[in-house]
Amino acid sequence: MDTFLAPVEQPKSLMMKLAYYFTRKQFGKVLAPLKVHAVRLPVAFGMFYGKVNKLDKKLTLSNETILLVRQQVARLNICLFCMDIARWEVIRSSMDSAKFDALPDYASSNLFTPAEKALLDYTTALTQHKKVNPDTFSRMAMFYNETQICEVVWLIASEHLYNMTNIGLNIHSDMLCDMRRRSQG
Repeated sequence: MDTFLAPVEQPKSLMMKLAYYFTRKQFGKVLAPLKVHAVRLPVAFGMFYGKVNKLDKKLTLSNETILLVRQQVARLNICLFCMDIARWEVIRSSMDSAKFDALPDYASSNLFTPAEKALLDYTTALTQHKKVNPDTFSRMAMFYNETQICEVVWLIASEHLYNMTNIGLNIHSDMLCDMRRRSQG
């Protein structure tokens, strides 16, 4: 299905030409959100999205935990692009993809620790209902400190930003996982 706005293949600004170049170099293609959304906004918006990614690197949570939260939010919101790029990162980072495959059944899966189940219950509640039961929060708080809890809230909120941008413009998967598997094979 096509995006609601046609992708811009040849950007006019030098900054966008550079952004296209570097994403093509990193991913083997220019990503759809860049060609559909970011190219139409002032450069500062694109820089903001880049800062979100850099901020994740300052979190105390493990990379796997960060990706579990982001992937769960994207999965619940059905953001195909975000699910794809998170999977690409799982593969790129050599994480256990079985755990990510089991996300729909995390509550009954033995692949997840009690801490991860509490985290994913919190993530699911906040994503689906935009509020969290105090008991759900308390269970998560048994495993994560105050800083980590604030990091989880940040991850959920910022993933919603990504998801709504893509869903709102009908941006789907860029098939990065398939591209990554092909390059390894």
